[in-house]
Amino acid sequence: MESQDPASSSSSTNAQDRTTEFLGLLTRHERQLAAYVFALIQPVADAEDILQQTKMILWKHFGEFELGTNFLAWARKTAFHQILTYRRKVKRQHLSLDDAALEALSHAVGELAEEPSARHEALRKCVGRLPEAQRQMVQLRYFEEMEIDAIAARLERTEAAVYRALSRIRMGLMSCVEDQISRGTVS
Repeated sequence: MESQDPASSSSSTNAQDRTTEFLGLLTRHERQLAAYVFALIQPVADAEDILQQTKMILWKHFGEFELGTNFLAWARKTAFHQILTYRRKVKRQHLSLDDAALEALSHAVGELAEEPSARHEALRKCVGRLPEAQRQMVQLRYFEEMEIDAIAARLERTEAAVYRALSRIRMGLMSCVEDQISRGTVS
């Protein structure tokens, strides 16, 4: 019967513990991380790729993460860097936001994740105030998860027009939500 080296047994246990810690943290924050990426990147396929790349980088660098600190903030920062890399790669094709606007939107999306109740209520009110055509576009894109080309076909508009309209709607909603929060009109 072979005896097991205590050092290798200990390192194996530590690796399993670290894996379990990572998976627990990722599982706990995965929805918020996905919402963050999907709010900042279109089309959905590109957002999914960025999310997967982010998860791989998080795992690769998990040894550098200090347990007890804010995992979601670390994950969002990692995702944000992946988004910037993606933007450079596509050379701003069909991208309506510059890096400064993207960073501002990133901050706003991050705050939404931190204060879900008041911000979600504000967002619900702001979406309710949209004109019917804009509300329909939001419904198709974010609730029915319809691709941009399908929305364009259904609304008989060009894809570029749909991208621009959704960008304006998102910026308007972000301003509306911030206004609601700053005035304290949501509970």
